[in-house]
Amino acid sequence: MVEQSVFRGTIDFFGRLGIYDVILPFLLVFTIVFAILEKTKIFGMEEIEGKKYPRKNLDAMVAFVIAFFVIASSKLVEVITQVSSQVVILLLLSILFLMLVGSFHKETPEGFFLPGGWNTTFMIIMFVGIIAIFLNAIKTEGGQSWLSFIMDFINTKWNTDWVASLIL
Repeated sequence: MVEQSVFRGTIDFFGRLGIYDVILPFLLVFTIVFAILEKTKIFGMEEIEGKKYPRKNLDAMVAFVIAFFVIASSKLVEVITQVSSQVVILLLLSILFLMLVGSFHKETPEGFFLPGGWNTTFMIIMFVGIIAIFLNAIKTEGGQSWLSFIMDFINTKWNTDWVASLIL
């Protein structure tokens, strides 16, 4: 039998400790909610020495509470874990695609950007991919993902008149 490496043992220990099921989802939700609250300035601004700043104390408290509510639900943590792992794969694919496309273009001082409509097309493809990832992560009561439920529904109703009228 092959011995485990020290790193594999450490990762297994972190899993038993709850790093992946509790701490990392908490930090992810807290960070995203806090950033959104800071950016939108929902709780207003406070003035300190003549400068205006967002109310970080309120933003942090609300983000903290929301993150705790999220990790209290094991279903939400499961969705977050599945979605984040698949979004990382989508991000990796997009970076590899851009590296491939960039290797065939000349280098400019501004860098490389997809020209014209290709940028919009790429963003739409990424958005559809993220929607598909979320639909695949959310399950019905029977354990079937929403994405497979929608695909099964479309497959069984594909020959009906209303689907043809929607396509037109």
